[in-house]
Amino acid sequence: MAEDNEIPFDTDDVTVIQDNDPALASESDIVSFVQGRFKRAEDVRQQDEQRWLKAYRNYRGLYGPDVQFTETEKSRVFVKVTKTKTLAAYGQIIDVLFGNTTFPLTVNPTKLPDGVAESVHLNLDPNAANAQEALKGAFEDKPSEPFLFTPDGELKPGETIQDLENRLGGSQQKLSTVSDKIIEGTGGTPQTVTFHPAMVAAKKMEKKIHDQLEESGANKQLRNAAFEMALFGTGIMKGPFALDKEYPNWGEDGEYDPLIKTVPSTSHVSMWNFYPDPDAYNMDEAEYCVERHKLSKTQMRNLKNRPYFRDESIEACLDMGAQYDKKYWEDDMKDFTIESSTERFEVLEFWGHVDAEKLEQNGIDVPAELADLDQINCNIWICQGKVLRLVLNPFKPVRIPYYAVPYEHNPYSFFGVGIAENMDDTQTLMNGFMRMAIDNAALSGNLVIEVDETNLVPGQDLSVYPGKIFRRQGGAPGQAIFGTKFPNVAGENMQLFDKARVLADESTGFPSFAHGQTGVQGVGRTASGISMLMSAANGSIRNVVKNVDDYLLAPMGKAFFSFNMQFDFDETIKGDLEVRAQGTESLMANEVRSQRLMQFLQVASNPSLAPFAKFQYIIREIAKALDLDPDKVSNNLNDAAIQAELMKGFQQPMPQQPPQQQAPAGADAMDMTGAGGATIGTGQAPIPGEQGFTGVPQDSGQANTQQTETVGEQQPPMGSVQ
Repeated sequence: MAEDNEIPFDTDDVTVIQDNDPALASESDIVSFVQGRFKRAEDVRQQDEQRWLKAYRNYRGLYGPDVQFTETEKSRVFVKVTKTKTLAAYGQIIDVLFGNTTFPLTVNPTKLPDGVAESVHLNLDPNAANAQEALKGAFEDKPSEPFLFTPDGELKPGETIQDLENRLGGSQQKLSTVSDKIIEGTGGTPQTVTFHPAMVAAKKMEKKIHDQLEESGANKQLRNAAFEMALFGTGIMKGPFALDKEYPNWGEDGEYDPLIKTVPSTSHVSMWNFYPDPDAYNMDEAEYCVERHKLSKTQMRNLKNRPYFRDESIEACLDMGAQYDKKYWEDDMKDFTIESSTERFEVLEFWGHVDAEKLEQNGIDVPAELADLDQINCNIWICQGKVLRLVLNPFKPVRIPYYAVPYEHNPYSFFGVGIAENMDDTQTLMNGFMRMAIDNAALSGNLVIEVDETNLVPGQDLSVYPGKIFRRQGGAPGQAIFGTKFPNVAGENMQLFDKARVLADESTGFPSFAHGQTGVQGVGRTASGISMLMSAANGSIRNVVKNVDDYLLAPMGKAFFSFNMQFDFDETIKGDLEVRAQGTESLMANEVRSQRLMQFLQVASNPSLAPFAKFQYIIREIAKALDLDPDKVSNNLNDAAIQAELMKGFQQPMPQQPPQQQAPAGADAMDMTGAGGATIGTGQAPIPGEQGFTGVPQDSGQANTQQTETVGEQQPPMGSVQ
């Protein structure tokens, strides 16, 4: 398949296709084939287009042509509750997709990975009897390869675990081969360092996919798809395709020198321009699909820069001038229609199966491995009867690069059901009750005046205003002016309106308090009560997020994985891996998730249960629950081993200081105990009020005097003889 197989065109007369030219005749067959597929899908899709138009009018607050007002109806109010519900659903889907710091896609090794070791153990025990023999056996065929260990069985001075892995050449296959000769089995020991080559490859692939999604602006495209999914019931994404992205760069002399980098990109496809196989219920069953493009002259010329587009066909279409077939729903989607010519080109992009005979007639070289097939999956672009591009499907494995995710499953249709369709009837009821309430309020708020002109002087102005004076006929009996007030039933209409709004909550699964309604009564008045109500309200969105995981995130993640495996030559990201979407896990509140992780961490801290816990995964999940980057706050296996060795140095006990020689007794001049440095008889005598005091408490000076006198009487006079 090469560009040399393009069909030549006569540039002097490109509007005429000669029947006797087999190449041009086969091109006409290809164009008819694609247009036939497009027409069939368009006819079957017409009923769905009517549903989408009604959903769009309810979202915008516009009455359709099927709504007829009577002459007595004055109000034309439209209560846009559909818009509120749609934006609430759209907001919850966006929170699931982009609420966390990373994209909800993970890459993990399979249960039993093929081609790469699941875990590798390197023995660091110098007393291991078979360590050196295993190492020698591992490098018998490569005597120049440096040993992993020194003769005493330890790492070389200044060497880290990363250096050890680099000495193995950085190849996971080589690492697994050497380690299998060192230690076999799935479990390590305290004297071993465990590597997980399959997990390392998975995380490198995951980081690469996340970087590619950010580089291609997938966030913006996914937001558009999520909005159409909530409003119309189906969101369409396309990709990945190789795209040359320009990065601004200026040289040292100030000259603009941009960097061009080829990155895989995704794009959003409007549901109005997507025409799938009408006999399929999902993309897995679709035999073909057609995308309708509305391109300008600049966009048409840019197609020539993309691979395998035929420059002659594009120039022929440009010479024929713009030709765009406007659909009926395009006028309905606009608030006003301007009758003018459209300077755009209608281009159809076909992906699906085509007869191999037609491809061979059109100059396509069918590979030998596909020669026995009757139908071959290919990509065809046509415009104004010209084939702009015709190539075989380049993806391996072969797939149609479109992803259609339904908001709510319609069991017997390709397209799903959205919020607007679910509450169509209740929206009609709310509009009717509100119009009735307004018309009744306008009628009951004014008086209906009845005038008996026979009692009034003829020729008077019958207009009524404050201070108006009516002149009566002389002697005419009875009242001349009567005022009639109509009853106000607007309250009853508003009660019916509130009932219809409750039914809208039931039909959509989104209660009003979930998107900001105040005045919640009952159990919702407390914090725990509203938490329970919000948790119950998440039940409906959980099914929607599961559809996003199954029909959008997981297939698109697998497509990026296949793209990198096919076109990226980095050996470190290749392996037996699987892509898993984590949208449903984002529904659990971070606080609840972090609490559960902390509780499990406490249980796993038990020494008897610690060997059964994967602490690396627990630490990373706790970091994610706290909205932290796990790669920045947690160590990988290699860094953890280095960190453990460093921590051992800090945990070693400090060397004990030799006991200081005590000073001899009485050598300390500041010793107030009077014991001369000894320990016998030291201490202070208890004072009055303390435990151990045996004297009589002295309450006053009188007590002291009496005690002195008593003591004086007991003592004999000086010089007396006993």
